[in-house]
Amino acid sequence: MAGPSSNVGAVQATNDDASASKLSCAKKGYIKDNYVQFFVRRPVKRSPIINRGYYARWAALRKLLFQFLDDGAQTIEGTPLKKQVLSLGAGFDTTFFQLQEEGKAPTLYVELDFKEVTSKKAAIIESLEQLRNKLGNAPCISRERGEVHSEQYKLLPLDLRDIKDLDAVINLAQLDPSLPTFIIAECVLIYLEPYASHALVKWAAENFSTSVFVIYEQIHPEDAFGQQMIKNLESRGSPLLGLNDTPSLDAKEKLFTDSGWQVTRAAYGGLRICVSVE
Repeated sequence: MAGPSSNVGAVQATNDDASASKLSCAKKGYIKDNYVQFFVRRPVKRSPIINRGYYARWAALRKLLFQFLDDGAQTIEGTPLKKQVLSLGAGFDTTFFQLQEEGKAPTLYVELDFKEVTSKKAAIIESLEQLRNKLGNAPCISRERGEVHSEQYKLLPLDLRDIKDLDAVINLAQLDPSLPTFIIAECVLIYLEPYASHALVKWAAENFSTSVFVIYEQIHPEDAFGQQMIKNLESRGSPLLGLNDTPSLDAKEKLFTDSGWQVTRAAYGGLRICVSVE
C-alpha cells in the first residue's frame, strides 16, 4: 500500500520481490509452497540470510494462523466452527491455496489489494488449473474487475486508504463481522501515511468484535540496519511512510490500543498479535 508521497507502482513492485524471495526460500527447502512458482516470472536465487529471514516470517505467521484455525475447531455439538481470514494488501500470497491443499481452509478467506495487483492475480488464477481447482465449483473470475468469487475465497480490489469503501467491499465479500476473524497485514500498514493506518486499525476494531489482527513490519529505523533499509526503499520510490510514527514494538502496540484493541503478546521480535474487545 502507498501514501501520497510514494510511487504506487514502486510499492506494488515490493510484492514481486516478496514472491521471488518466497520462491527462492521454497526451492531451498526452507518452506513448502507448491503455488508461489506460478506468481513469479523471473526466479532469482537469494542469499542464505534472505532465505532464513523469509523462513522466520513464514513460520511465525503460519504458527499463529494455525493456532487460530485449530482453537475451538469444533463446537460442543461437534459441528465445525465457522472462521474467516481477512488479508489486507495480500499481493500474490498463496496461503489460501496452501490451506486448501492441507485441508485447513477456513469458512471464508478474503484478500484485498490494489486493482492492479488483484487483476494480475485473477488472470494467473484463471489461467492455471492447479489454482482454479482449489476454488471449488464454478468460481467467478474477472480479470477486468480484478475479482475472484468462490464459496470459500474472495479476491477484491481496494485502496486501503479509502476507508469509506471498506464497508461496501466487506459486504461484497460476504464477511460476517460476528465470526472469529483472523486479520493479517504483512508489511502493509508501514507503507501508509499514519492517518490512514490509524483509520484502518480503528475500522477493523469497530467492525470485527471477535478477531485477532496480526502485523509483520519493520522497526528500529535508528540503527544501522534500519538506516540502510530506509535509504534502499526510498531510492526505489517506496518509502516506509509509517515507520517514524511506529518505530518500535511499543509504538505499534499503542497504534492498536488507542483504537480499542487489546494487545496480547509480541513474538519473533517484530510480530504483534492484537485482539479486539467489545
